[in-house]
Amino acid sequence: MLPSSIFPTTVVFSFAFAPIELEEDMENVVDVLIVGAGISGLTTALGLHRLGIRSLVLESSDDLRVTGYALSLWTNGWKALDAVGIGDSLRQNHDQLDGIITTSMISGDKTSELLFPAPEEGGVRCVRRKFLLECLAKALPSGTIKFSSKVVAIEESGLLKLVHLVDGTSIKTKVNCASSLLLFLRYDLSSVLIWFISILLDLIEKVLIGCDGVKSVVAKWLGFKAPAFTGRCAVRGCLQLDSNHYFERKMSQYAGEGVRAGIIPCDDKTLYWFFTWTPSAEVKEMKRNPVKLKQLVLSMLGEIPEAARVVIEETDVSCFQPAALQYRSPWELMLGNIVKGNVCVAGDALHPMTPDLGQGGCAALEDGVILARCVAEALLKKPSSQVGEKAEREQQKQVEMGLKKYAAERKWRSIELISTAYMVGRMQQSSGVFAKFIRDKILSKFLVGLLLRNAKFDCGKLTPSL
Repeated sequence: MLPSSIFPTTVVFSFAFAPIELEEDMENVVDVLIVGAGISGLTTALGLHRLGIRSLVLESSDDLRVTGYALSLWTNGWKALDAVGIGDSLRQNHDQLDGIITTSMISGDKTSELLFPAPEEGGVRCVRRKFLLECLAKALPSGTIKFSSKVVAIEESGLLKLVHLVDGTSIKTKVNCASSLLLFLRYDLSSVLIWFISILLDLIEKVLIGCDGVKSVVAKWLGFKAPAFTGRCAVRGCLQLDSNHYFERKMSQYAGEGVRAGIIPCDDKTLYWFFTWTPSAEVKEMKRNPVKLKQLVLSMLGEIPEAARVVIEETDVSCFQPAALQYRSPWELMLGNIVKGNVCVAGDALHPMTPDLGQGGCAALEDGVILARCVAEALLKKPSSQVGEKAEREQQKQVEMGLKKYAAERKWRSIELISTAYMVGRMQQSSGVFAKFIRDKILSKFLVGLLLRNAKFDCGKLTPSL
């Protein structure tokens, strides 16, 4: 029995450090156990699959999660998708965007229109999140993802650990670190019970990589604080039409006094939109009332063009769910440890950021490719000692070095994205005459160059250097 004062949140981390055997339909051995079928988790699983390392992905939901509806993918995101081999199928189903149009919600006038340069790699496209996750999932071997896999209990039997899932399945693990790795990617904190991490880290050899979202327990264990609230909220939606829309293949952005909105076409019949604002105390009470929230959003659109207003009006009310915009302080990443021994974080657990650069999804894809490459380098490299405890210790050291290499590649990249997104968001959504002048006359022209500069990052090929 664990003392309840140590971990107030009830989440269990099950550690598997050897071939993992499932008692039902997954009898084959897997090298990597991934918990969470989000962008980062599925990209990591697919990257490992391309390198010949099998994984099992446990997802607590009964289907792929599609919160957010769509996301902007820039050149760096397409390079990551090409690295895992699914870029072309996504390009065929999403329109390439030509530029950005910015319009004032105060006057209704167009303040700037800037074109993207000749496209590189995949160009810039708005990709439906569901389509992206489905493409990642379909590229994985059958049986890789196990849905409705909520952990309900852990039973010890000698050197074995039996992890019981809510559907009756049990995962049997052996404490033998020769060829195993456990990745904790994204898990609902209410869906599992906490196990005593610190004691386990001292007792057996293990690897834990946390990409368990903005409320990451692994990040907390590493010493990171909970992400900070920016004071801003967002509502997002997607409108699927029966006939073609008449929006240009450009990002349409609308800026007002303390509010910002945007509409981006995914294809000829699909429009993604967003709205961000600084909520009042009254708005917080509307979380349980999407009808009132929709009315509030429509009331704050100002002199937005009628065509854009209609898109939001015709969106189903179920889409109107406010999301608090959070970020991790760059100072935390600068002074903190992404890696401690064999424990590391990635995805939103590492770099929660505001959506103002459109780089959250791209960064998750970068993480998946780089993480898969670094893990594969560690697992595929043969130890100098062929058998015994010395070989196991050597491979364990290789895994630690691989995770440190991953951390070195991601730390400053994450700091740059978080900082830039936060500052751009503050400027775009500021109120006052001076802020309006900066936003309309200077920032709108500077922003495209900033977006393109951040999109030049190359996560590299998937092939590890052994």
